[in-house]
Amino acid sequence: MQAILIYTAIAIGLAWFFESQATTTIIFVRHAEKDLAQGSDDPGLSAAGKRRVAELTRQLVDADVVAGIDAVYSTPFRRTQETAAPIAEALDLPVATYDPNDNEAVLETILKNHKGKIILVVGHSNTLPALIADLGASKKVPPIDEDEYDNIYIVTIPWFGKTKTLRLRFGSPYVAAVGDCDLQDGLDC
Repeated sequence: MQAILIYTAIAIGLAWFFESQATTTIIFVRHAEKDLAQGSDDPGLSAAGKRRVAELTRQLVDADVVAGIDAVYSTPFRRTQETAAPIAEALDLPVATYDPNDNEAVLETILKNHKGKIILVVGHSNTLPALIADLGASKKVPPIDEDEYDNIYIVTIPWFGKTKTLRLRFGSPYVAAVGDCDLQDGLDC
């Protein structure tokens, strides 16, 4: 009987040890280009934004990352929901909504419910740097310009060691419209 208790305790200890060693990976992206012509407080994506989302989805699929994403989080705004939806649909996952004003709550939820998993978080230029900083990342994320939509931040949170951040770019670099020229689509004036 004593041997069974010892083996059970060892098995529980080993299970806890290996589970605690899992590295959590959070992929942060800003929503794609919004349609300012809508004249709305909550605009959806522009045509360029929809193309960018399609490219992001393709790149994640080509990198075989999509098969590994376990959860998708987005703020409640149309532009973030429309950015997250195609990836979530490809994975047959729901989009979990989070409050962009409560970093502590969303990070606590992610770290508690998705330990050792890969999570996609879609946010805003004024919220993502703070979210990443709140994870204690090794690199400070600079402010994201209002016209910057092509960043992917991959944050790895190991069970032991430093949280690390990798910044990548996807799709075409966004160039803001200047005067009557629409440079978003690469047209020259």
